[in-house]
Amino acid sequence: MEIIKTPLEGLLIIKPDVFEDERGYFFESFNHGKFLNLGLDLKFMQDNESKSKKGVLRGLHFQAPPFAQGKLVRVMRGSVLDVAVDIRSNSPTYGKWESIVLSGQNKWMYWIPAGFAHGFATLEDDTIFFYKCTNIYNKASEGSIFWNDPDLNINWGLEAPVISDKDKTSPKFKEFISPFSQ
Repeated sequence: MEIIKTPLEGLLIIKPDVFEDERGYFFESFNHGKFLNLGLDLKFMQDNESKSKKGVLRGLHFQAPPFAQGKLVRVMRGSVLDVAVDIRSNSPTYGKWESIVLSGQNKWMYWIPAGFAHGFATLEDDTIFFYKCTNIYNKASEGSIFWNDPDLNINWGLEAPVISDKDKTSPKFKEFISPFSQ
């Protein structure tokens, strides 16, 4: 397993060891001992899965303390452009974002710690997105930032994404008051 640091502190790309042969493939998507040896002491409380058609955009979402969530995300089938935005108000990279293409083919994962808003855009039909969360979902703690905020200037690569009503009305970044400090 290989871990690649991003320019945003704590946000990591994880490339698992994939074993392939004529039967197919095998890999460990999570092994507590191996992650611990890599410096990631993660305890997960909830698993989530979504299926989306091509062109769906979900995000930018987060859970505020005390229900803040770190997420280990991956794509089981299809592909997404996955985006994480640093919303830790005292962070030197506050308001900065990173993106990566995750796919069922590359099997990479993204570790998104608490203090980041997260979203993804599906690049293929029938994309199955899976994520492990370090805390349970709490409706009163959910928050979001407008997906197409001009101050963030995220290039989603989609001209007319399919978006939920909730995501269409999320606050702009300059109106946003972060519940996180680093």
